[in-house]
Amino acid sequence: MFPASTVLGYPRIGPRRELKRALESYWDGRSTRAELERAGAGLRARTWRRLAELGLEGLPSNTFSLYDHVLDTAVLLGAVPERYREAADPYFAMARGTQGLAPLRMTKWFDTNYHHLVPEIGPDTVFKLDAAKPLGEVREARALGYDTRPVLLGPVTFLLLASALDRLDDVLGCYEELLGELAAEGVAWVQLDEPALVADRTPEELAAVRAAYDRLGGARARPGLFVASYFGDLGEALPVLAATPVEAIGLDLVRGGLPAADLTGKTVVAGVVSGRDVWRTPPERALATLAAIRADRVAVSTSCSLLHVPYDVDAEPELDPALRARLAFAEQKVAEVVALAGALAGGGLPASAPAAPSVALPGPVPAEGRSPYPVRAAAQAAHLGLPPLPTTTIGSFPQTGELRAARAAVAAGTLAPEEYDRRVEAEIERVIRLQERLGLDVLVHGEPERNDMVQYFAEHLDGFAVTRNGWVQSYGSRCTRPPILHGDVRRPEPITVRWASYARSLTDKPVKGMLTGPVTIVAWSFRRDDLPLRDVVFQVAEAVRAEVADLEAAGVPIVQVDEPALRELLPLRRAAQEEYLEWAVAAYRRATSGAGDRTQIHTHLCYSDADQILAAIDGLDADVTTIESARSGARILGAVAGFGRGLGPGVYDIHSPRVPSAEEVEELLRRALRALPAGRVWVNPDCGLKTRTYEQVEAALANVVTAARRLRAELPRP
Repeated sequence: MFPASTVLGYPRIGPRRELKRALESYWDGRSTRAELERAGAGLRARTWRRLAELGLEGLPSNTFSLYDHVLDTAVLLGAVPERYREAADPYFAMARGTQGLAPLRMTKWFDTNYHHLVPEIGPDTVFKLDAAKPLGEVREARALGYDTRPVLLGPVTFLLLASALDRLDDVLGCYEELLGELAAEGVAWVQLDEPALVADRTPEELAAVRAAYDRLGGARARPGLFVASYFGDLGEALPVLAATPVEAIGLDLVRGGLPAADLTGKTVVAGVVSGRDVWRTPPERALATLAAIRADRVAVSTSCSLLHVPYDVDAEPELDPALRARLAFAEQKVAEVVALAGALAGGGLPASAPAAPSVALPGPVPAEGRSPYPVRAAAQAAHLGLPPLPTTTIGSFPQTGELRAARAAVAAGTLAPEEYDRRVEAEIERVIRLQERLGLDVLVHGEPERNDMVQYFAEHLDGFAVTRNGWVQSYGSRCTRPPILHGDVRRPEPITVRWASYARSLTDKPVKGMLTGPVTIVAWSFRRDDLPLRDVVFQVAEAVRAEVADLEAAGVPIVQVDEPALRELLPLRRAAQEEYLEWAVAAYRRATSGAGDRTQIHTHLCYSDADQILAAIDGLDADVTTIESARSGARILGAVAGFGRGLGPGVYDIHSPRVPSAEEVEELLRRALRALPAGRVWVNPDCGLKTRTYEQVEAALANVVTAARRLRAELPRP
């Protein structure tokens, strides 16, 4: 029988980011792979112990990863490209690259801010099971006294992520073999995650789902099969799954509706506690949903893995008590699942959360139009005087240990704010002088005052709260602390003008003002749920609009308003996408359309399959768009024909420690010039440089500038 209470996954970075520190110690050569593995084992043991202490019946295993669960699945199936096999550490060579090897492509995990690696599977890929990780974790947990349910990425989703569904028959052989080994190990249930099924699927893809789970369900020796879906409604995939021999189906009943299908004969694992936000679950509503499900058995779960939320509200004593009473992080969500399972079995209802305050607000203000792009482009060319193929960076420069220590010291009250400001100014001057020495054309101040591109703005806007320990994994060792957007958003005073103005005073070259766009600020926050998303985004757009106006008034000639989350928030179902893109583009234009013709507006997008929404990106009406391209093999260039404004396809993958050669950069630029007129091509990295070292950045940017100058010399003179 399936356990009465479970979760689909749990945070894996450690409550104090222990995994981040262990990874970076290993990468820097300060510890061994064996020490890294021991750190991972300690985190897994802590998770199982804590889940059991909270009363959870069904404990998951194989949800931990040293970098990414999609990469783990590729290793499980033997789908390791040949070029990585001789690397000193093939796993991390695929994840991060080496000086001689580019890493695998990276993109967003559905509509979240988690980044996953994209499996590289071709017609000649040979699949061979390596079950050491899932079997090892089952044994680890059992040695500690816990029976667990291994969690695997399902075969259909794995292959759809790799654009290789034609290899399904070959992959299913590995899954059948693994199910047999798990059954021999005494495993009662296995979880197969199929989130791709909540998006629109073709009849051929649905037929593949039916074939896959008919085959796996028909295996002679296997555990019970639990197929989990999340991030939306299964829709037409639900009756397909229901017709297969799988015993349990997981439904996201936070983002999706009650199943129309009669699931008699199945266990429904009902995701009524959200794994994507930090608000407490209204117990009456959750129990009403549970009672309405037609199935042989109903178990209570989270809507998705708790990977996307922080560990524990109790680690945030500085939050306002009224706000804390409304919050549930991972530990509190597990407790909610356990309490709801008890109530479903006949126990009492858990306590309700206090109601969120709700305020009636005016509707979004429409954006007025700027002058047509050709008019603006002429005014900006005369004002800025930039050469062809202008070079720039995306915004951030390396955040040194000294900067982070100073920021922590001023927060702790052991460093005077005035001294901190002096240190920030010194770092800005360092960044400006470095860019001048390298010969970049458009400079940035490097953002040394910012801890994060969203959190920094949240700290200066009304309506947000920030946490001290609310870390969430973005990818690998990279973690963020998403702000909590709980009230009406207002900008009490200018946020960035001081630092942008100081940077301008140090150089005669143009310096960009750097802002985060309204969609991204909201997407990368835990946003309030008592107002429509559209209205919340437009509130933030008004704050950004005021900041743009102040930067322009201070003489900043270029203002970059980044929207890397524009694609991320795109609904998974096509029927809802047009409406979203319409208001998201309108919000961006509201934020930027007050700028004059001479002020050049830039935007930036990264790691999000932006080629799928290029028309919307064009609709943002930014004068220049910089976009990730190097990491994804310049895929975006196949879609940009006819793009009517400046475009900077990235030529330096900043999420890898490797330094690209000038020849590599030059080849990427030549590809860009074959797709776009030279007068519209900008030269820039894929993304900000915050996570790299100064040594890596200086070497890479020197090669970027060299390549741009070589090609600039080849262009016909005007």
